[in-house]
Amino acid sequence: MDTLIEFDKALFLYLNGLGSSTFDGFWMFITGKWNSIPLYVILLFLLYKKIGAKHTVIILVLVAAMIACTDQLANVFKKVLFLRPRPCHDAVLSEVMRLVKSSCGGRFGYFSAHAASSMALAIFLGNVLKPHIKYIYPFLIIWALFVGYSRIYIGVHYPADVLTGMFFGVIIAKIMLYFDAKLTLKFLK
Repeated sequence: MDTLIEFDKALFLYLNGLGSSTFDGFWMFITGKWNSIPLYVILLFLLYKKIGAKHTVIILVLVAAMIACTDQLANVFKKVLFLRPRPCHDAVLSEVMRLVKSSCGGRFGYFSAHAASSMALAIFLGNVLKPHIKYIYPFLIIWALFVGYSRIYIGVHYPADVLTGMFFGVIIAKIMLYFDAKLTLKFLK
């Protein structure tokens, strides 16, 4: 386990060190949760146009549940199960890493709720919309990967935090897709 942790730290330093002030603004924009609101509005419009109002309501309820699940699961992992400090709270790493954000965030960071919720949203909405919009699925996956990488770039998560978050995001999205299929059969057929 110590070897994995050391590898994760070394990979973090490498990826975080690739950054430069030229791109800091871009990655801060990508990582800002409120900056994705235009994307969410476009996705909501596409849902309404492609699957109708009733199914869109079901999707919105499931998205709300999905985001709540990813956030709460991340909190349990961070504050109860693992208590792994964020890289910016590691005394040794904080001396050699780039912290792009003005503050580090909460003390613990395993796993990334940003990575989990963005990947869950990408998998879930990508699957719902891909029969109607050809390239929406890969676009949303790329967006989620950018959000995940942004957490490393700005210095608040290790790569393992991001990968674990994405893993749980996929699992939770698949569960919500199951519920979507069941609810669609019950209320829309």
